[in-house]
Amino acid sequence: MMWAEDDFTLPYGVGRLVEPKPVDNQKYLMYHGTSRQGATQILASGFRPSSDGMLGPGVYLSRDLDKASRYPLDLPEHQRVVIRVMVNVGRVKTITCKGGWQKTWHDYGYDSAWVPPNCGMVPSGLEENCIWDPKRITVKDTIQPKPQPYLYSGACC
Repeated sequence: MMWAEDDFTLPYGVGRLVEPKPVDNQKYLMYHGTSRQGATQILASGFRPSSDGMLGPGVYLSRDLDKASRYPLDLPEHQRVVIRVMVNVGRVKTITCKGGWQKTWHDYGYDSAWVPPNCGMVPSGLEENCIWDPKRITVKDTIQPKPQPYLYSGACC
């Protein structure tokens, strides 16, 4: 299976993953990995924030398609769907260690929390974002894994 971005033109004011840190009040394309059933529910009713998680309550997303395509971890890849969204991140709090502001960032006026890649918070080493208010998220479409063609190498025994 292979996850691939389709070629498309970015909407005005939306940035690709070029800055290392999300910039306050900017819009970004982000991704959310889920099951087919979960995707159907989200497309019908919108995102519902989790009641808890590594960064507390919120909707968990990433600007990294590779990160989102790994979820849900307990499902085979062919049963996963990635939802592509546009997010206005609002005021962003960077979280680089456990404790401190890890689950209280929203209490201090932040709209989203961002865990940088390779900071030791996430086993995969990939970035993670938590958006407090799902109204900041606009669903664009879904991405499904594409089967890779079997390539015969010609080698034998």
